Amino acid sequence: MAGLTPSTPTPESITLHEKSRALELAFSDGARFRIPLELLRVCSPSAEVMGHGPGQEVLQTGKHDVTLVDLQPVGNYAIQPSFSDGHNSGIYTWAYLYELGRDQDALWQRYLQRLRDAGLDRDAPMAPKGQKSGCSSH
Repeated sequence: MAGLTPSTPTPESITLHEKSRALELAFSDGARFRIPLELLRVCSPSAEVMGHGPGQEVLQTGKHDVTLVDLQPVGNYAIQPSFSDGHNSGIYTWAYLYELGRDQDALWQRYLQRLRDAGLDRDAPMAPKGQKSGCSSH
């Protein structure tokens, strides 16, 4: 995922849709994305999910009904959500959120394929460590 540059679109509005469990972002370039909270959670940029390097991603399961309990700004470049399952260590930069929104269909399909490959479904208990998350391009 790309880093923040001066040309990175920034959110002009961020709206939490609690009932449909989605985060809607409207960016400065006119792009608008509605990202399911489940996708935000399973694609968390945290070390807990992504690991500390390629091949260390952890497949996230049981996140179908996850909600946000808090959403904090991180400087002028990111947000840090706290999810209902206790996960709160992911810092989502504007660039990462933009890419999640833009690429969500492909990321979702990759995540579902990784679940199938592991013989799991979205509601399964957490998989053993070492299962790839499905959110990285590695």
